[in-house]
Amino acid sequence: MGADFSAIPFGWDNEFNEAVVEVPSFTIDSLPITNSEFYEFVVCDAYDDERYWRPEDWFWKELEGKRHPTAWVKQGEEWTYRGMFDFIPLTQVGSWPVYVSLAEARAYATWRGKRLLTEAEFHRAAFYGPDGKESKYPWGESPPSQWHGNFDFNAWSPMPVGSYPAGDSRWGVSELVGNGWELTDTPFAPLPGFKAYMTTYPDYSEDFFDGKHFVLKGASWATAAALLRPSFRNWYQAHYPYVFAKFRCVSD
Repeated sequence: MGADFSAIPFGWDNEFNEAVVEVPSFTIDSLPITNSEFYEFVVCDAYDDERYWRPEDWFWKELEGKRHPTAWVKQGEEWTYRGMFDFIPLTQVGSWPVYVSLAEARAYATWRGKRLLTEAEFHRAAFYGPDGKESKYPWGESPPSQWHGNFDFNAWSPMPVGSYPAGDSRWGVSELVGNGWELTDTPFAPLPGFKAYMTTYPDYSEDFFDGKHFVLKGASWATAAALLRPSFRNWYQAHYPYVFAKFRCVSD
Protein backbone atom coordinates (compact mmCIF):
# COMPACT_ATOMS: atom_id res chain seq x y z
CA MET A 1 0.00 0.00 0.00
CA GLY A 2 1.04 3.61 -0.47
CA ALA A 3 3.96 4.60 -2.68
CA ASP A 4 7.70 5.11 -2.58
CA PHE A 5 8.84 8.69 -3.21
CA SER A 6 10.91 7.55 -6.17
CA ALA A 7 8.04 5.62 -7.80
CA ILE A 8 5.63 8.42 -8.79
CA PRO A 9 6.23 12.00 -10.01
CA PHE A 10 3.82 13.48 -7.46
CA GLY A 11 1.72 12.31 -4.52
CA TRP A 12 -0.01 13.90 -1.54
CA ASP A 13 1.57 13.39 1.85
CA ASN A 14 -0.88 10.67 2.94
CA GLU A 15 0.18 8.48 -0.01
CA PHE A 16 3.66 7.88 1.47
CA ASN A 17 5.44 5.73 2.43
CA GLU A 18 5.10 2.34 0.88
CA ALA A 19 3.92 -0.44 3.21
CA VAL A 20 3.46 -4.19 2.77
CA VAL A 21 0.35 -5.57 4.45
CA GLU A 22 -0.75 -9.18 4.86
CA VAL A 23 -4.36 -9.58 3.69
CA PRO A 24 -6.17 -12.87 4.47
CA SER A 25 -8.47 -14.30 1.82
CA PHE A 26 -12.03 -12.99 1.61
CA THR A 27 -15.12 -13.12 -0.60
CA ILE A 28 -16.18 -9.92 -2.39
CA ASP A 29 -19.23 -8.87 -4.42
CA SER A 30 -18.22 -8.63 -8.07
CA LEU A 31 -20.51 -5.61 -8.56
CA PRO A 32 -21.39 -2.59 -6.44
CA ILE A 33 -24.75 -2.48 -4.66
CA THR A 34 -27.41 -0.89 -6.86
CA ASN A 35 -30.34 1.42 -6.17
CA SER A 36 -32.69 -1.52 -6.71
CA GLU A 37 -30.87 -3.67 -4.16
CA PHE A 38 -30.79 -0.88 -1.59
CA TYR A 39 -34.49 -0.19 -2.28
CA GLU A 40 -35.29 -3.66 -0.94
CA PHE A 41 -33.44 -2.75 2.26
CA VAL A 42 -35.61 0.38 2.60
CA VAL A 43 -39.05 -0.98 1.72
CA CYS A 44 -38.76 -4.08 3.95
CA ASP A 45 -38.23 -1.63 6.87
CA ALA A 46 -34.73 -2.92 7.64
CA TYR A 47 -33.44 0.62 7.08
CA ASP A 48 -35.47 1.64 10.14
CA ASP A 49 -34.43 -1.34 12.26
CA GLU A 50 -31.89 -0.36 14.92
CA ARG A 51 -30.42 -3.88 14.98
CA TYR A 52 -28.51 -3.26 11.75
CA TRP A 53 -26.90 0.04 12.75
CA ARG A 54 -23.92 0.89 14.88
CA PRO A 55 -25.02 2.95 17.91
CA GLU A 56 -23.33 6.14 16.70
CA ASP A 57 -24.78 5.68 13.22
CA TRP A 58 -28.29 5.05 14.54
CA PHE A 59 -28.06 8.19 16.70
CA TRP A 60 -27.09 10.23 13.62
CA LYS A 61 -29.86 8.67 11.50
CA GLU A 62 -32.56 9.42 14.08
CA LEU A 63 -31.21 12.91 14.77
CA GLU A 64 -31.38 13.70 11.04
CA GLY A 65 -34.71 11.93 10.60
CA LYS A 66 -33.34 9.91 7.70
CA ARG A 67 -35.62 7.28 6.19
CA HIS A 68 -33.83 6.72 2.88
CA PRO A 69 -30.70 7.82 0.95
CA THR A 70 -30.24 11.55 0.47
CA ALA A 71 -30.53 11.37 -3.33
CA TRP A 72 -33.94 9.70 -3.15
CA VAL A 73 -37.21 11.63 -2.87
CA LYS A 74 -40.59 10.05 -2.06
CA GLN A 75 -43.70 11.84 -3.27
CA GLY A 76 -46.79 9.92 -2.23
CA GLU A 77 -46.13 6.38 -3.40
CA GLU A 78 -43.65 7.42 -6.08
CA TRP A 79 -39.88 7.37 -5.64
CA THR A 80 -37.62 9.67 -7.63
CA TYR A 81 -33.87 10.10 -7.85
CA ARG A 82 -32.25 13.53 -7.57
CA GLY A 83 -29.57 13.68 -10.25
CA MET A 84 -27.20 16.49 -11.16
CA PHE A 85 -29.66 18.18 -13.51
CA ASP A 86 -33.06 16.50 -13.12
CA PHE A 87 -35.33 14.26 -11.10
CA ILE A 88 -35.62 10.75 -12.51
CA PRO A 89 -38.01 7.93 -11.55
CA LEU A 90 -36.07 5.61 -9.27
CA THR A 91 -37.14 2.64 -11.39
CA GLN A 92 -35.15 4.09 -14.30
CA VAL A 93 -31.91 4.17 -12.32
CA GLY A 94 -32.33 0.89 -10.45
CA SER A 95 -29.19 -0.51 -12.08
CA TRP A 96 -27.03 2.47 -11.08
CA PRO A 97 -24.79 2.10 -8.02
CA VAL A 98 -26.47 3.49 -4.93
CA TYR A 99 -24.76 6.55 -3.43
CA VAL A 100 -25.01 6.51 0.36
CA SER A 101 -23.02 7.46 3.44
CA LEU A 102 -20.65 5.02 5.09
CA ALA A 103 -23.13 4.64 7.96
CA GLU A 104 -25.90 3.53 5.59
CA ALA A 105 -23.56 1.18 3.75
CA ARG A 106 -22.54 -0.44 7.05
CA ALA A 107 -26.19 -1.03 7.97
CA TYR A 108 -26.96 -2.61 4.60
CA ALA A 109 -23.94 -4.89 4.80
CA THR A 110 -24.95 -6.01 8.31
CA TRP A 111 -28.46 -6.76 7.01
CA ARG A 112 -26.83 -8.95 4.36
CA GLY A 113 -24.81 -10.73 7.05
CA LYS A 114 -21.61 -9.26 5.61
CA ARG A 115 -19.38 -6.20 6.06
CA LEU A 116 -17.57 -3.52 4.07
CA LEU A 117 -14.13 -3.61 2.51
CA THR A 118 -11.00 -2.52 4.29
CA GLU A 119 -8.50 -0.32 2.46
CA ALA A 120 -6.03 -3.22 2.28
CA GLU A 121 -8.70 -5.56 0.87
CA PHE A 122 -9.48 -2.99 -1.81
CA HIS A 123 -5.81 -3.02 -2.83
CA ARG A 124 -5.72 -6.79 -3.03
CA ALA A 125 -8.93 -6.93 -5.09
CA ALA A 126 -7.91 -4.07 -7.39
CA PHE A 127 -4.16 -4.24 -7.93
CA TYR A 128 -3.20 -7.85 -7.36
CA GLY A 129 -4.24 -11.00 -9.19
CA PRO A 130 -4.40 -14.73 -8.64
CA ASP A 131 -0.73 -14.88 -9.68
CA GLY A 132 0.24 -12.62 -6.74
CA LYS A 133 1.66 -9.94 -9.02
CA GLU A 134 0.87 -6.24 -8.76
CA SER A 135 -0.51 -4.13 -11.61
CA LYS A 136 -0.88 -0.38 -12.03
CA TYR A 137 -4.62 -0.62 -12.69
CA PRO A 138 -7.20 -3.33 -11.97
CA TRP A 139 -7.20 -4.37 -15.64
CA GLY A 140 -3.39 -4.36 -16.02
CA GLU A 141 -0.81 -1.84 -17.20
CA SER A 142 -2.52 -0.13 -20.15
CA PRO A 143 -3.45 3.55 -19.60
CA PRO A 144 -7.04 4.35 -18.58
CA SER A 145 -9.48 4.79 -21.44
CA GLN A 146 -13.21 5.37 -21.82
CA TRP A 147 -13.63 1.59 -22.07
CA HIS A 148 -12.13 0.91 -18.65
CA GLY A 149 -14.64 2.77 -16.53
CA ASN A 150 -16.85 5.74 -15.81
CA PHE A 151 -14.29 8.36 -14.72
CA ASP A 152 -12.77 11.57 -16.11
CA PHE A 153 -16.29 12.81 -16.97
CA ASN A 154 -16.91 9.99 -19.44
CA ALA A 155 -20.50 10.50 -18.32
CA TRP A 156 -22.08 13.13 -16.07
CA SER A 157 -23.86 10.56 -13.94
CA PRO A 158 -23.44 6.98 -12.77
CA MET A 159 -23.93 4.23 -15.33
CA PRO A 160 -25.54 0.79 -14.88
CA VAL A 161 -23.16 -1.43 -12.91
CA GLY A 162 -21.17 -3.82 -15.07
CA SER A 163 -21.11 -1.48 -18.07
CA TYR A 164 -17.30 -1.55 -18.36
CA PRO A 165 -16.10 -5.17 -18.43
CA ALA A 166 -12.74 -4.06 -19.88
CA GLY A 167 -12.04 -2.48 -16.48
CA ASP A 168 -12.60 -5.66 -14.46
CA SER A 169 -9.81 -6.72 -12.14
CA ARG A 170 -7.93 -9.96 -12.72
CA TRP A 171 -10.12 -11.52 -10.04
CA GLY A 172 -13.20 -10.60 -12.10
CA VAL A 173 -14.31 -7.77 -9.81
CA SER A 174 -15.98 -4.89 -11.67
CA GLU A 175 -15.79 -1.14 -11.14
CA LEU A 176 -13.23 -0.94 -8.40
CA VAL A 177 -12.21 2.20 -10.27
CA GLY A 178 -14.90 4.53 -11.65
CA ASN A 179 -18.69 4.99 -11.36
CA GLY A 180 -18.29 6.14 -7.74
CA TRP A 181 -15.67 6.24 -5.02
CA GLU A 182 -15.43 2.94 -3.15
CA LEU A 183 -16.31 3.20 0.54
CA THR A 184 -14.06 1.32 2.96
CA ASP A 185 -14.43 0.90 6.71
CA THR A 186 -10.79 1.83 7.35
CA PRO A 187 -10.14 5.00 9.40
CA PHE A 188 -8.05 7.57 7.55
CA ALA A 189 -4.64 7.40 9.20
CA PRO A 190 -0.98 7.91 8.27
CA LEU A 191 0.95 5.15 6.58
CA PRO A 192 4.20 4.06 8.28
CA GLY A 193 6.87 6.71 7.80
CA PHE A 194 4.33 9.48 7.11
CA LYS A 195 5.72 12.99 7.00
CA ALA A 196 3.86 16.23 6.28
CA TYR A 197 6.42 17.18 3.64
CA MET A 198 4.45 19.92 1.83
CA THR A 199 5.76 23.10 3.46
CA THR A 200 3.06 25.27 1.88
CA TYR A 201 0.25 22.95 2.99
CA PRO A 202 1.47 21.11 6.12
CA ASP A 203 -2.05 20.38 7.39
CA TYR A 204 -3.32 18.79 4.17
CA SER A 205 -3.83 15.39 5.82
CA GLU A 206 -2.90 15.65 9.50
CA ASP A 207 -6.03 17.55 10.51
CA PHE A 208 -8.10 14.57 9.37
CA PHE A 209 -6.24 11.82 11.24
CA ASP A 210 -8.93 12.08 13.92
CA GLY A 211 -10.65 8.68 13.83
CA LYS A 212 -13.77 10.31 12.37
CA HIS A 213 -12.78 10.13 8.70
CA PHE A 214 -12.62 6.96 6.59
CA VAL A 215 -10.75 6.04 3.43
CA LEU A 216 -12.38 5.99 0.00
CA LYS A 217 -10.58 4.45 -2.96
CA GLY A 218 -11.05 4.19 -6.70
CA ALA A 219 -12.75 7.06 -8.51
CA SER A 220 -16.11 8.59 -9.32
CA TRP A 221 -17.37 9.65 -12.75
CA ALA A 222 -16.09 13.16 -11.89
CA THR A 223 -12.53 12.05 -10.99
CA ALA A 224 -9.61 12.92 -13.27
CA ALA A 225 -7.82 9.96 -14.83
CA ALA A 226 -4.53 11.22 -13.35
CA LEU A 227 -5.83 10.30 -9.87
CA LEU A 228 -6.34 6.62 -10.66
CA ARG A 229 -2.93 5.72 -9.22
CA PRO A 230 -3.09 2.93 -6.60
CA SER A 231 -1.77 5.12 -3.79
CA PHE A 232 -4.37 7.89 -4.09
CA ARG A 233 -6.64 8.16 -1.02
CA ASN A 234 -9.85 10.11 -0.52
CA TRP A 235 -11.58 10.50 2.86
CA TYR A 236 -14.89 11.59 4.39
CA GLN A 237 -16.74 11.31 7.67
CA ALA A 238 -19.07 8.33 8.12
CA HIS A 239 -22.20 10.48 8.26
CA TYR A 240 -21.46 12.78 5.33
CA PRO A 241 -24.02 11.96 2.59
CA TYR A 242 -22.94 14.18 -0.31
CA VAL A 243 -20.30 11.98 -1.89
CA PHE A 244 -20.36 10.18 -5.24
CA ALA A 245 -19.58 6.99 -3.33
CA LYS A 246 -20.67 3.41 -3.90
CA PHE A 247 -19.96 0.24 -1.95
CA ARG A 248 -19.99 -3.54 -2.08
CA CYS A 249 -20.11 -6.25 0.56
CA VAL A 250 -17.44 -8.75 1.60
CA SER A 251 -17.22 -11.68 3.97
CA ASP A 252 -14.37 -13.65 5.54
